[in-house]
Amino acid sequence: MLSLRQRTKLLRELPLYVMLIPAVVLVIIYSYGPMAGVAIAFQKFVPARGFFGDQDWVGWANFRTLFAMPNIWPVIRNTVLIAFSKMVGGVVVPVTFALLLNEITNITSKRMFQTLVYLPNFLSWVIMAGIFIDILSPSQGLVNTLLGKVGVEPLFFLGNPSLFPATMVITDIWKGFGFGTIIYLAALTSIDPALYESAVIDGANRWQQTLYITLPGIMGIIVLMSVLSLANILNGGFDQIYNMYSPVVYSTGDILDTFVYRLGIEQAQYSLSTAAGLFKSGVSLLFIVASYHLADRYAGYRVF
Repeated sequence: MLSLRQRTKLLRELPLYVMLIPAVVLVIIYSYGPMAGVAIAFQKFVPARGFFGDQDWVGWANFRTLFAMPNIWPVIRNTVLIAFSKMVGGVVVPVTFALLLNEITNITSKRMFQTLVYLPNFLSWVIMAGIFIDILSPSQGLVNTLLGKVGVEPLFFLGNPSLFPATMVITDIWKGFGFGTIIYLAALTSIDPALYESAVIDGANRWQQTLYITLPGIMGIIVLMSVLSLANILNGGFDQIYNMYSPVVYSTGDILDTFVYRLGIEQAQYSLSTAAGLFKSGVSLLFIVASYHLADRYAGYRVF
């Protein structure tokens, strides 16, 4: 039996639990329900027999076939390199910009720059891909037009395998660093202004104040954001790359998500694509567990 205090607390919080019901239902339908499809990774799946039909179970055969494919390891390499580069840039660029923006004393200018860098975050990659394809065009693109004026030959950013990964990393950072900037600006507001006043009295310049007060003051949130991003080590960014890549750059630009899409949707190899997706999910789960452990140890962050 619940005590009077517990019943009172439950009644007070009951509206909050009721508000959670739609979200819980959606999670069950779209997140937990599809997990039943994991069984396809261990079957020789034939759609004509139906999902609950008499499918042939093949154990780990799909995984052995998957990892015997000649292009799977280049795909994994591309995924890790692109995702890791995005993770590093996704921390360094927002932190740097937040520090620079924090030095602006004019509130109007500060808000204007903050709004401008945050706007691309609201646009989908379908829109952004069209914009970047035009801007980076080797014939009439703005970037190559400017490069031509200084004597540089046109560069095919989206058709050159050596340039494509860097192009994906830079465009992704450009689109998303505004969101990270807001997080670090919020962290900067928690630093006690008295520390800066004391530093000025001691003769510290702006660089020394940044080095010994500002950066240590936001180091906790920097470590937290860096550690939590480890879970995305196999997320190269399907929306971005699918809308901007082509077979010409598969050697350096094909990632696990696009590889799974082609296997499952275009080639109808459902068992292999499910096995590849399950492999990615398993590795991501390990990194999520490790990232939360590191976040708890070095940043004092706990979910539960």
